[in-house]
Amino acid sequence: MFSSRQQLQKKTGPYGIGRLSYLQSLVTEFQTTDQQDAKEQILANLANFAYDPINYDYLRQLKVIDLFLDNLDDSNPKLKEFAIGGLCNVCMDQENRQLIIKDNGVSSIVDCLTSDHEEIVVSAMTTLFYLVTPTTKHVITDVCVIDAMLRFSTSSNRRISNLASLFLQDCCTDDEVRLAREFQNSAPS
Repeated sequence: MFSSRQQLQKKTGPYGIGRLSYLQSLVTEFQTTDQQDAKEQILANLANFAYDPINYDYLRQLKVIDLFLDNLDDSNPKLKEFAIGGLCNVCMDQENRQLIIKDNGVSSIVDCLTSDHEEIVVSAMTTLFYLVTPTTKHVITDVCVIDAMLRFSTSSNRRISNLASLFLQDCCTDDEVRLAREFQNSAPS
């Protein structure tokens, strides 16, 4: 699954297109096409390339993380799904994590928690889990986010309920959870 530079060169051969050139062509095509289905396919491909750490330098160089962040606000749920999936794939890397945080990506990711689409919510929850740092904890464990996680923890969807429970257990203090529960109880029905 994961590649080394040597394996990539061997696979590409002396006359093939290099990984950076290929990724650049995907980014260029995404930026120039008006066809939604083409944009979806390209963003899905970029999100898949974001899975392998060998591509991280290329993705940063081509500003693909910014492209993912920009598409979190798109009205097309498929683009949003692939964008948050790509961010979820790259956020484990320290440098990528800092780029997401620096570019104010946390608030856009938090907004994805309100989506009606399961994959968007699951990827947003997972991404937030991995983005919690001492710098971002106060934003990510905001009472509204914890409130959402408390609601998700009772979901009949096991993926969502398990992720929410894990988030509450690993990212939140007992006091933060208590405050969010008080917030829930005081909110009008």
